[in-house]
Order: sequence, then C-alpha cells, then structure tokens
Amino acid sequence: MSYDATFRVWRGDAAGGDLQTFTVEVNEGEVVLDVIHRLQATQVGDLAVRWNCKAGKCGSCSAEINGRPRLMCMTRMSTFGEDETVTVTPMRTFPVVRDLVTDVSYNYEKAAQIPAFTPRPREADGSHRMQQVDVERSQEFRKCIECFLCQDTCHVIRDHEENKAVFAGPRFLIRLAELDMHPLDVVDRKHEAQDEFGLGYCNITKCCSEVCPEGIHLTDNGIIPLKERVVDRRYDPLTWLGSKIRRRRPD
Repeated sequence: MSYDATFRVWRGDAAGGDLQTFTVEVNEGEVVLDVIHRLQATQVGDLAVRWNCKAGKCGSCSAEINGRPRLMCMTRMSTFGEDETVTVTPMRTFPVVRDLVTDVSYNYEKAAQIPAFTPRPREADGSHRMQQVDVERSQEFRKCIECFLCQDTCHVIRDHEENKAVFAGPRFLIRLAELDMHPLDVVDRKHEAQDEFGLGYCNITKCCSEVCPEGIHLTDNGIIPLKERVVDRRYDPLTWLGSKIRRRRPD
C-alpha cells in the first residue's frame, strides 16, 4: 500500500535558504530517510543528506522532523497521518553546510578537551579488579551513538550561540559523569566540569533525555549526580575541610 505524501524540506547553505514543498511516494513500512532518498533519486539529485547505517546506530542522519530532533532512519512514516505535511530541516544548533547537512565540529572540539580515561595501576598479578555494580553504573552512557540530538535540543546552546565557548553540552557532561563514576579512573574532573565545561549552565529541563534515541537518562542518571558531587566538593563544609587537610605521612 502506498500513498503520496507532502514533504517540506529545507534547502540552502550557509548563506541562506528556505523550505521547498514536494510530493513524494511513500510505501508501507518506510521511514523518513527512505522518503528523503526517494526524493533525492527522483526529483532533487543534489539534495545533501548525511547518513550511513540506516539502523539507528551511527547517529549520522540527525535532523529535525516537524520541529523535533530525530534520527530520520528511526522515524517511521506511520507516525504521521497520510494527509499530514512532514517538514524536515537541519539541526538548528549547528551551522548549515548544505541542505540537511550541518557542521558538528563543535562537538568534536569539546570531546578533545575532556581529560582522558586514566586507570589506576594494575594489581600485582597484572589485572584490574572492580565490582560489577560499579561497572553497571556507568554502562548506560556507553550506549551513546553521538547523534548529537541532545546537543541540538539543549536550549543553553540552541538559543545562545555565545554559550558554546563555555558549555560542553549534555553529551559531554555525561561523558564527564561516566569517567567520574568509573571505578578504575583516578582523575578528578569535578572542578573542570564546573569551571571549564559549564556544568552550572545546565538547568536539568530533561529535554536532552527526551530526544535520546538510545533512551539514556542523561539528566537523572548522569548530570544530576555529577552536579551533586560538585556541590559536595565545593560547598559542603566537612568535604571542603577534608580536602584541605593534609594527612600526616608515616615516618
């Protein structure tokens, strides 16, 4: 069973552009990316779109569909009525390269600034030992496919371009949280999280968790606990005093 759908697709480049309207065939079981590919093959051969796996695992085909950040390959056409206009635009938070392709290099620059995983020395037998519960605590964050939809929907950088210099965004705040939770890591990144990566800018609206295609609870399980640990470190008087007192070394 097929039908003709109305698509409005943003076309343009860094200099500007606008939405153009197309009528495209839709077949049963298809996703938005299928229709975009059909549009590219039959009507606008120069339509720029980024994609790779078409299985929701590479994070390449991020866009905004009817105003909501989504993966095109994971958004089924059955989500919309046959008479509903489907509007596809590039991620608003990042500069447009052309059509639906955006420049997401900001994210890679932030990733490069995060202090790397630094494990403690191995045990005498050459192994690393840790409790399974400690492994599971941060395992959720390893599911991230770096689609950057959480970055796109975060109003701190979406609506305030000037914040990009001082705010890493939710994807990298949970990376910091993951490293801080890791039972083998020995680097304390709490001060960097607050002072260099802008943890205090996040007001935990949870919009990033709502758009995550992997269902990661970025705010509840990552960002809020990290905020709590930073507050303890900076403002709890006993924690602060303990960090200042030097323990006497044995003679």
